[in-house]
Amino acid sequence: MNWLGDFLTSFTIMLEQLLTRTSWSMSFPTGALEFAYPVLFFLAPLPVLLTALGKPFQSRFEAIHVPFFTEVAAAARATPSSGAVVLQRGWFERSTSILVWLLLLAALARPQWVDPPVERIQPGRDLLLAVDISQSMDETDFPGESGKRMQRLAAVKQVLDQFIATRTGDRIGLVVFGDGAYVHVPFTLDHELLRQMLAELQVGMAGARTKIGDAIGLAIKMFAASDARHKVMIVLSDGNDTGSKIPPETAATIADQRGVTMHAVAIGDPATRGNEKVQLATLQDIARIGHGSFALGTDQRQLAAIYQRLDALEKQDFQTLSYRARHPLFQWPLGLAVALMGILQLLLMLSATWRRMRHE
Repeated sequence: MNWLGDFLTSFTIMLEQLLTRTSWSMSFPTGALEFAYPVLFFLAPLPVLLTALGKPFQSRFEAIHVPFFTEVAAAARATPSSGAVVLQRGWFERSTSILVWLLLLAALARPQWVDPPVERIQPGRDLLLAVDISQSMDETDFPGESGKRMQRLAAVKQVLDQFIATRTGDRIGLVVFGDGAYVHVPFTLDHELLRQMLAELQVGMAGARTKIGDAIGLAIKMFAASDARHKVMIVLSDGNDTGSKIPPETAATIADQRGVTMHAVAIGDPATRGNEKVQLATLQDIARIGHGSFALGTDQRQLAAIYQRLDALEKQDFQTLSYRARHPLFQWPLGLAVALMGILQLLLMLSATWRRMRHE
């Protein structure tokens, strides 16, 4: 009997395709009324056709022939008639039956209310910012617009804030590192929250040392749970790695194997001496291994130009999805049809009872 099951399955699929191919909708300012199976309304004249083509229902009764039938009929106050008796329906019963049939067809046609479209941005890229907040980022070797030197981290936060504001459609995360690496903000589309959390960063919150390799290792774990088509990381540091568990170059190699593009930005003045000296080689290697770009930010204007270049390299890549909520309405015509049938039967029962009481 497998052939019968396959036939029924194929017939069901074919019927469903036929019914759903001709959906009909009517638009309104607040949405649209849609019938998923409007082809069912072609069955509206079916009762008329069945009535016209079908034979009337017949019932036969046994009869006794008596020679005094006229006297019996007169005593019972009945008017005898000859031939078959065809019961007739009144206009109310006919109208109600037609309305019930149409309501049932409307319920089977699957009416539904469709809300206006709701658009949702589907990000095509995850962008991770890795910000160095070690003690060396407290060095004031960034000349501001007024000529006054400002803190490295303050300059980074200022330009990053402008950069985040232009990344519509990207999920952005924030990792901070010092003695260790920590997720400050997971990947999110809430850029206002991200900018607020960025503004609250302070030097030394994660310790005094700089562990760039650990930050890249944490980024690899975060990107492992990402379904984005493009994964981009930007490392902002003075490049002076001090005791990472994973060497930055090794971590960058693993990240490249996982499909992560890495850019590096060196923060600080190369002329600075001592422990706060900018180490360019480490950051250059990270950018080279990660197939990204390297840039040196010595003042605010150059740092802003770096992010403009990065913005040009990493074009926004997202798609807008449109969704329209659908609310079924079949229960309304179905409930009304059941209610009308109940009212009709109740009225017919009361009418028959009234006629019987009149003849008694």
